[in-house]
Amino acid sequence: MLSTSKLVHVNGVQIGIIQRDAIPAATRMGTLVLLHGFTGSAANWEHLFDTLALPYMRLIAIDMLGHGQSSAPESPARYTIQQCEADILAVLTELGVVPDEAILLGYSMGGRIALYTAFSHFFRALILESASPGLADPGEREQRCHNDETLATSIERDGVAAFVEHWEQLPLFASQSNLPIATRQMLHRQRLANQAQGLANSLRGVGTGAQPSLHMQLSTLTIPVLLLAGELDTKFCTIARQMEQQLPSATLHIVPGAGHTIHMEQPELFAQLVRQFCNQQYL
Repeated sequence: MLSTSKLVHVNGVQIGIIQRDAIPAATRMGTLVLLHGFTGSAANWEHLFDTLALPYMRLIAIDMLGHGQSSAPESPARYTIQQCEADILAVLTELGVVPDEAILLGYSMGGRIALYTAFSHFFRALILESASPGLADPGEREQRCHNDETLATSIERDGVAAFVEHWEQLPLFASQSNLPIATRQMLHRQRLANQAQGLANSLRGVGTGAQPSLHMQLSTLTIPVLLLAGELDTKFCTIARQMEQQLPSATLHIVPGAGHTIHMEQPELFAQLVRQFCNQQYL
C-alpha cells in the first residue's frame, strides 16, 4: 500500500499530512500519529512506513505549522503549543479519528508537542523519542527564549540554507555523521525545503523556552508512555530517566548505537520497539 499526501484545512490554516491506510474503517483497530522535529516534516517518517505498518493500524504523519506543506503564518502567536494541540486534534477529527483510537508519537520538538497534547485525553497512549517536558527553571526558560529569538532573527536575515548549515553542525546531531550519505543528503534536502518565516516563528512560538514546563503535571498523565532515548545522547537519556520516575505508566528504552535521531540512526530497532508497544495497547 502506497502512502498518500494531502492538505487538511483546519483553524484557518492548511496542514500537510502523509498517511497510509489500507484498512477498512470497520476493521481498523488503531492509528499511529507521528510528529516530526524542528526543521523536519512528515516526510521524515515515510521511510519507516513499511516497517511500522501493522495489519490493523493506520499511519498518519503531520507537518507541524511552519514546516513541510503546512502553512507558515506571519504571527508567532499562531505557533504556540496550545495552537499546535488544537491543529492536531482538528486534523485527526477531520480524518475520522475518534478519542482513544490513536497512539501519538513525537520526536524532539514533536515530542514536546506530543507530551503537551497527550493531556487532552484524546489519545490511547504516547511515544516520546528524544523529548523533554520543557525547562523547569524560569530563568533557563527566559534565557532559552532569548537564544531562540536570536536564532529566529538569523534565519530571517541569512536564509534557510545558511541556517541549515549551522544546524547540521550542532553537537546534538554529531552521531548523524554515521548515517549513509544518501540518508544525510535526503535530510539536508528536506530541511532546505522549509520556509524561513515558518522556521523562525516556530522557534518563537513553540521553542523549548516558550513551552510551558510540564514537570509538575507528569504524575497526572496516566496513559501508557514509551520513552526512547539514544545511548549517545546523554542529555536526553538523563531527561528520559527522570520522566520515567515521574510518569505513572512509563517504559524506557535506551537505544544502543543511536544519538538524538533514533528513527534515522537505528530505524529497524526503533520500528520494532514502536510495533511492540502498539501491539501491547491494541491486542
